[in-house]
Amino acid sequence: MKNIASLLILSTIFLTSCEKNIDLYPQSNITTENFFQNANDIQIALNGSYNALRAPLLEEWKLTELRSDNTIMYSSASKSAPNRDLSDLDLFIPSTSHAAIYNYWIANYFNIRNVNNILNSLNINYDKATGKVNSETTTVEITDAQKKSLSAEATFIRAYHYFNLVRLYGGVMLIHEPLDPFEATSINRATTDEIYKLIIADLTYTIENGSTLKYASIPAANLGKVNAWAAKALLAKVYLTLNRKTDAIPLLTDIIANSGYGLVTAYSDIFSITNEMNKEVMFAIRYKAGGIGQGSPFPNLFAPELSGVAVINGDGSSQNAPCAELNSAYNVLDNRNAASIGVYGKALNNLYPKKMISQVSLIGDAENDWIVIRYADVLLMLAEAQGNTAASLALINLTRARAGLPALTATTVNTTAIFEKELANERRLEFTFENMRWFDLLRFKTTMPSIDAVSIIKANFSSMWTIHYSKYPSPAAPLATIQSYVTDQKLLLPIPQREIDNNTKLVIPQNPGY
Repeated sequence: MKNIASLLILSTIFLTSCEKNIDLYPQSNITTENFFQNANDIQIALNGSYNALRAPLLEEWKLTELRSDNTIMYSSASKSAPNRDLSDLDLFIPSTSHAAIYNYWIANYFNIRNVNNILNSLNINYDKATGKVNSETTTVEITDAQKKSLSAEATFIRAYHYFNLVRLYGGVMLIHEPLDPFEATSINRATTDEIYKLIIADLTYTIENGSTLKYASIPAANLGKVNAWAAKALLAKVYLTLNRKTDAIPLLTDIIANSGYGLVTAYSDIFSITNEMNKEVMFAIRYKAGGIGQGSPFPNLFAPELSGVAVINGDGSSQNAPCAELNSAYNVLDNRNAASIGVYGKALNNLYPKKMISQVSLIGDAENDWIVIRYADVLLMLAEAQGNTAASLALINLTRARAGLPALTATTVNTTAIFEKELANERRLEFTFENMRWFDLLRFKTTMPSIDAVSIIKANFSSMWTIHYSKYPSPAAPLATIQSYVTDQKLLLPIPQREIDNNTKLVIPQNPGY
């Protein structure tokens, strides 16, 4: 595990705008042990942790949307190594040494390390025995209110990383405090139960110590920061993933009743760069255009290839291209279709994720935030937790009404299987390209068992066979063969081979099927 261990050698404290008196102590000697002196130092490091949320996103769509039934690797006939790497993920045949799988893994642990340093400096400790996060006296010059607020943001970020890791890889290495490289090589994979125990403890701490201001009362400068409402929404999703529906319900009802968040009127306004952090956005990973190195790369990555400036300045790369089957899944009345999916040219598969794209002045320097949690998710999670009830249909109908669709009624939604199908479809169309569909399919195996991820992916291969998968470089595998690649075991990604090969102290078990 020298790869995770190597992260512990790096000093990744972000010192931008730091005004410390460097003549008193040479900046070259700053370490995590002596950097944290006051609340300003903690804030600087926490800002760095927010910034580091962007690195996993570069790979996340490949491991989620691309593996779902939402998007494809556009250049089906391409033989280039980058495109074949994408197709290997899409087909469920990635190598254990696949670059995206490793890059995502290490980017998450990189920021977990950052957060652990912050929490350690504040003497905020996770107790594995009790499953609680405890706060003790710190030597950092900080008020109690500042300590609670800043540490609450940090525990949310750590929980967010671990939640993504455990859903994609299963049991991973549980590192909740700073370790030296030698200690790190002695950490093997934890069980999924142990990972979820930490996640729940971290989010519970955020809820207890984070801001509970209603949306309208949040200062503009704090709209991008984690608060207790975002933690409640994420914890509710954790509970749903664990099939603890009764634990999720009070969290979700509290958000609806008391948070001040709500649906915006027009679906397209959610994603407008002139309407960022609107009342529907509960947590987003933020980007800032302007040539300062903080812009989003996704509009140029996702815009159609060889479109010149017709869609975006600097052309696009056609990555994360929507499936034609997804495009056809929208009702003709559904205004989310035109807001979400753009068409360039006339080819059936020449589609692009329109709602993720805005115009840029510089290539790879877009303003678009990446929304992680929004209020519509809260509504539909509550419907999922409550099951097939009139109240659940009313919740689904709130997003359907905004989309211009007629209300669902108990007359037509008269079985649990129909309810589950309608809810799964509503979530797919509401959150398309937001990296939710894959995680939804994994969760539905327990919360809505009539929705089977393996069957859905196989059906998507079939529907896209003629216009896409049959055109892969010769010899193209027959449809039945590529369908056979999708198994329950392959719903998890492999543990990166570098973690296994480079640890000379432990035998790290690989996930079955790899």
